[in-house]
Amino acid sequence: MAETRGVLLPAYVLADESASMGPYLQELSDGLISLCEGLRAEPMIAAKLRLAVLGFSDDVQVRLAVADMRTETNLPQVVIRGTTRYQAVFDDLLQRIPTDVQWLRGQGYKVHRPVVFFLSDGQPTDGDAWRHAHTVLTDRVRTPTSPNIIACGIGDAQARTMLEVATRPEFAFVAKAGTDIGRAIAEFFHSLTASLVASTRALSSASPQLVVNRPDQFTMAIDEVGL
Repeated sequence: MAETRGVLLPAYVLADESASMGPYLQELSDGLISLCEGLRAEPMIAAKLRLAVLGFSDDVQVRLAVADMRTETNLPQVVIRGTTRYQAVFDDLLQRIPTDVQWLRGQGYKVHRPVVFFLSDGQPTDGDAWRHAHTVLTDRVRTPTSPNIIACGIGDAQARTMLEVATRPEFAFVAKAGTDIGRAIAEFFHSLTASLVASTRALSSASPQLVVNRPDQFTMAIDEVGL
C-alpha cells in the first residue's frame, strides 16, 4: 500500500459577485489578496490546506482552482455581474467537491471534511430554488464529502437565510446593523484567514476540530433571529 502523503483540508470561498457588490469591489479584491498572502506567510499551514475561490451571481465562476498556496502565484480576480442565484452555488458545489476530494485522494492524500465560507450581501434572487441542492449537499449519507458551511451575511442578507445556509447555527453570522459593508468584508476575510490557520493546526492535533472565528462587527445569526 502506498504511503499517505499527508492529510489536507479543502477550503472553498464563495464570494458574492452580484451587481449590488459593485461599490465594494476593491474591498472584496483586497480581502482575497490578504487571504492568499496570509496563507503564504504560514507555509506549514498552507501545506495542509488547499484553497479554492469561486465567484457567484447568475452562475459560479472559478477565480482560483483548488490550490497549494505555497506555490500558487496567481491571485483571484473578482468580476461584478448579474444577480444572486443561490442555486448556482449549491448545484456547483454538489459536483465540484466530490470531484476535488477524489482528485486529492488520487494524489495520495487523506482528506478532512471540506469547509465552505459563504459571503453574500443579499437574499437569493431565485427564491427557494436552491434548497433541494443544498439539502443534498449537506446530507452526509447522500453526499459523503458533504462540507461544513460557514455563512456570513452583509447588506440585505437576512439572518434567517444565513442560518438555513450554514450547516450549524453557530456557523451563521450577520453584520451588525449600521456596520459599513466595506469594513464588514475586510473583517470577514480577516476572520476567514484566522479560522483556516487555527483549524489546520487543530486538525493536526490529538483532538481535531474545525475552528470558526466570529468576524468583528458581526453577530451570530441565531441571536438576530431571536431578538
